[in-house]
Amino acid sequence: MGATPLPPHQHATHVGGPAPLLELRNISKTFPGVKALSNVQLTVYAGEVHALMGENGAGKSTLMKILSGAYIADGGGECRIGGAPVEIDGPATARAHGVAVIYQELSLAPNLSVAENIYLGRHLHRRGMVDRAAMARGCEATLARLGADFTPDTPVHTLSIAQRQLVEIARAVHFETRILVMDEPTTPLSTRETDRLFALIRQLRAEGMAIIYISHRMAEIDELADRVTVLRDGCFVGTLDREQLTQAALVKMMVGRDLSGFYTRTHGEVAPGEIMLSVRNMSDGRRVRACSFDLRAGEVLGLAGLVGAGRTELARLVFGADARTDGAVFVAGTPLAITGPRQAIDAGIAYLTEDRKLQGLFLDQSVHENINLIVAARDALRGGRLNRASARQRTAEAIRSLGIRVAHPQVNVGSLSGGNQQKVMLSRLLETRPRVLILDEPTRGVDIGAKAEIYRLINELARSGVAVLLISSELPEVVGLCDRVLVMREGELVGEVPGSADAAAMQERIIALATGAGEQANVGQPTLH
Repeated sequence: MGATPLPPHQHATHVGGPAPLLELRNISKTFPGVKALSNVQLTVYAGEVHALMGENGAGKSTLMKILSGAYIADGGGECRIGGAPVEIDGPATARAHGVAVIYQELSLAPNLSVAENIYLGRHLHRRGMVDRAAMARGCEATLARLGADFTPDTPVHTLSIAQRQLVEIARAVHFETRILVMDEPTTPLSTRETDRLFALIRQLRAEGMAIIYISHRMAEIDELADRVTVLRDGCFVGTLDREQLTQAALVKMMVGRDLSGFYTRTHGEVAPGEIMLSVRNMSDGRRVRACSFDLRAGEVLGLAGLVGAGRTELARLVFGADARTDGAVFVAGTPLAITGPRQAIDAGIAYLTEDRKLQGLFLDQSVHENINLIVAARDALRGGRLNRASARQRTAEAIRSLGIRVAHPQVNVGSLSGGNQQKVMLSRLLETRPRVLILDEPTRGVDIGAKAEIYRLINELARSGVAVLLISSELPEVVGLCDRVLVMREGELVGEVPGSADAAAMQERIIALATGAGEQANVGQPTLH
């Protein structure tokens, strides 16, 4: 086909003509004890990128699983594709009607070749044997059309995440997919890989494909979407055309309330107190080199930088999670002999890891068990017996104060949404009553409403005198929440940007330092009080 991609900010005008390609009408889905969807509507045209938004648990994934045939909808609804009613009773039926879904967890067989994955489930045969040569020839044109930089014979396990994602897209295109669902596709990608993916999405849109794009990232929606449909609590809230799209309108539709004060911290609102954390000449002999900074009680200090700059590595050294080759840590002026996280916790330092699933939570244990994990021994009864009544009270208070949405405290953490998992991990850390709280990507993978609640909690902690070190890759988050920002580049602290009401100027100075473009700029080194 080879259609010319649309320019980056050119969107479809009247998408696809008068008749929609896909109509989902009054779609409902009930699980035991839970109404996941209630009379949801979705209309998508050929040649448009249609964003599907909503908080975690809003019903987006359930609706897409119905479209893909993974779930069967309750009676009373209707699905129409190309103007004709269809009954999608399984994945094979969905594929036959031109529907394909690319999930966050890619569904490829890494031990097979690219061609074998593209033909997965419909391999070509010759004389009773799989005809790999014919499959390779059969997908060459598709890979060339998508600009792939690998061959049909390349083993999938040798490809990068971005290349594997392209294999999934190639499989959908080769299937002659008309409706492509992409669920948070940029989560594992770098900026350059994301730019390439966006160019490919525009190409597919120009060729007439309907793309349903699920994302929490407002910048991506602004970049790509022709229209946006919002779900909330399993219900259809509304659809906005391109000219109606604003962040304020989307946020209000998603959470059901106005979050105009999304970043609520006022720079200089509370005068920072005494120096609570001092770090001197912290090094690990590999990534982090001679980093020194101070953090005061009641202050939110940002740590910014590009991916790979060494922010997480520095935080782990301070917390004792990794071994340092040099450096010293002081809490309230007292030097600490930190050889591991236990000593850091005992000294009043808590650390929220960036990877809650692998390093933070026990997903197969309950909310109750996760919250009480660190502090269960603190109020043990005589003889070392657990104080179960106190633990239950602690769990109930954490659920209430942090707004953790859970049916019962004994529910496994692994079954919760990302935002609720994050709040469970935060509640566990707060039970240690920290004086210093290190937050590494605290809102990664959580929805707008959960972000607002986490921001509120950060502000409350700072007002109560907790010293907060915030690591985030989202510049608006850093600028909006922090009293000042330290910038790392290639393992070193290269500058400090003071808090300001001029968010745009702050972002420019942070980017300049992070990239090296601001080395001659009048931006100071980290202040050591």
